[in-house]
Amino acid sequence: MPEVTAEGLERWLRRFADVVHDHAAELTELDSAIGDADHGSNMDRGMRAVVGALDGGAAGAPDALLKTTGMTLVSTVGGASGPLYGTFFLRVAGGLAGGQAVDAGTLGRALRAGLEGVVARGKAEPGDKTMVDALAPALDAYDAAVAGGAGIADALSAAADAAEEGCAATIPLVARKGRASYLGPRSAGHQDPGATSTALLLRSAADSLP
Repeated sequence: MPEVTAEGLERWLRRFADVVHDHAAELTELDSAIGDADHGSNMDRGMRAVVGALDGGAAGAPDALLKTTGMTLVSTVGGASGPLYGTFFLRVAGGLAGGQAVDAGTLGRALRAGLEGVVARGKAEPGDKTMVDALAPALDAYDAAVAGGAGIADALSAAADAAEEGCAATIPLVARKGRASYLGPRSAGHQDPGATSTALLLRSAADSLP
């Protein structure tokens, strides 16, 4: 079965950086409706910094690569996105500790640790209109696919589909966490920007791994 290597993870990160850059205006527009109007610019800046670290030779073992990614995002991305995405990658790195190549089950457990880190950091749960609404169903779909015998590529494709569905499902929700929660019922009718970038993250993984 194919496995994920540090080189594959680097492809994912570079792909995500390109996709975030291409969608930065859209992410900021979504954030302007219910947030601080900076999600796209913040994520673009952070992922450009990650690519800079990669260009500087940050590659190595999978866990080291993702640890560098997480620390870079924490230090360069403003607002809530930096701590949340940074925590996600740091927790995923912890789940990959010691491995040079990663099988489907190990990747799933590491991604699940990333979700748990986001939940602990943001105190959010499904239905709160946050990135969790895309990430949680994505990982449920991934785990179900792997349990059914799917390899990494097919499991990530299922995860990306579920993330996009979860993202779209945030539109009618009333935000209960973050800046958007200040709007109360007025937050309904808008797609959550964090869920949107998370869906882009999972689709980038599906397009890049293993």
